[in-house]
Amino acid sequence: MRRGGCGRGRGRGRGRDRDNGIKETFCTLRLRENIHDPSHADIYNPEAGQISTLNSHNLVVLHWLQLSAEFGRLQRGAIYVPHWNRNAHSIIYVVRGRAQLQVVDNFGRTDGFEWVAFKTNDNAQISPLAGQTFVLRAIQADVLANTFQLRQEDISKLKLNLLQQENT
Repeated sequence: MRRGGCGRGRGRGRGRDRDNGIKETFCTLRLRENIHDPSHADIYNPEAGQISTLNSHNLVVLHWLQLSAEFGRLQRGAIYVPHWNRNAHSIIYVVRGRAQLQVVDNFGRTDGFEWVAFKTNDNAQISPLAGQTFVLRAIQADVLANTFQLRQEDISKLKLNLLQQENT
């Protein structure tokens, strides 16, 4: 007779209940994580808020589901830099609060805002539109000039301005 669930079988005969460890591995997987807990935040600032990501590195079962999640909480007046997912789509669910989201300029306002974003990749990669990992920093000036039909010296001024802002 075989036992169900996560227990080990008693018989060790030919072909019966051979133990390869897979059942025990699945039974010991962590299936829950508190993404809301500030102590687990990837980014935390008591005056601005927190952002926590949950992916296959910190919850292995997400690898098989090919999903990841992001929880964010912004305090009143805080701003989250514009970004996009390089290798995933997102569905954002607003948990609490109110925010003005804008794509064109930097005048977003929040009155306290919480969201959960579900992403279609177990290790979704975010590309911000500002800061050290800003994608335009890595692209050569002549490529940007041709792409956006700008003069190369304008692109060089833009990159220099970004570097100066970063240093301040």
